[in-house]
Amino acid sequence: MGPVTIEHEGMAPLHVSSAQAQVALARLVLERDLGTSREHLADTIWPEGLPDTWASALRGVVSRVRSCLASPLQNPGGTPLVSQSGRYLLRLSDGCAVDLEAAETAVAEAQTAFAEGDHAVVHRLAAGAVANLRGSFLPAHEGEWAGSVRDRLDELRLTALELASLSASGLGDEHHALRYADEAVRRAPFRESAHRCRMTAHAAAGNRADALRSYHQLGEVLAEELGIGPAPETQAAYLELLRAPEPARPPRPAPPARVPADGLDPVLIGAFEALLPPCR
Repeated sequence: MGPVTIEHEGMAPLHVSSAQAQVALARLVLERDLGTSREHLADTIWPEGLPDTWASALRGVVSRVRSCLASPLQNPGGTPLVSQSGRYLLRLSDGCAVDLEAAETAVAEAQTAFAEGDHAVVHRLAAGAVANLRGSFLPAHEGEWAGSVRDRLDELRLTALELASLSASGLGDEHHALRYADEAVRRAPFRESAHRCRMTAHAAAGNRADALRSYHQLGEVLAEELGIGPAPETQAAYLELLRAPEPARPPRPAPPARVPADGLDPVLIGAFEALLPPCR
């Protein structure tokens, strides 16, 4: 996400400047388990049509990727990128961390923690995933493969925002609960689950009137733009708000205790630690 970089331990980040090398590296990294065929990699690099001499041009791009991946610490002549049976295989070490994969793992773990009601862990993981997904995926590159990855990441980002909002509500952190919900609504104005997060954030903060207003705003958007009404799940949340007594505004809770890293992936936690907003 954002500028494509490779960071060898103890060395300054290497920025991959070539647009062709960036997209080739991204696909090779994300498909490294099974490898990428020469034809698919070429189609990714040249989505508008292959050049006449695409085979030799592809070898040139792959050579640039190999140069980017080379580390002074590896054996002379060794390379993690090899060609085998018409496919390119990228063999990264077990200690290698990829930002997109770290975000996917964090969201999956956050969903499990949410089902268990552990809001502190959910917030830590989901907020970290949101931070890792702040950039754009290869914004200068078009094509079917890049577009499919962007679609997948858009859904992942929205899920992370919703989890971060719901967990913040559960922790009494009304500021971040509304902040994450608002961002989810901005990114996907027709996504009812994002609007329900906003309703939950307002209700948890004791602002039932704002929660009801959020529902009516959603209804107007759906009616005007799509000609439909809110889904049964959203209507049920609205009725629950109507039945509930008007709450007194709760006092601001004490900050939650810091969650120990026991049982969580230390690579993910270490990567996200500096990016997380304070949980108030």
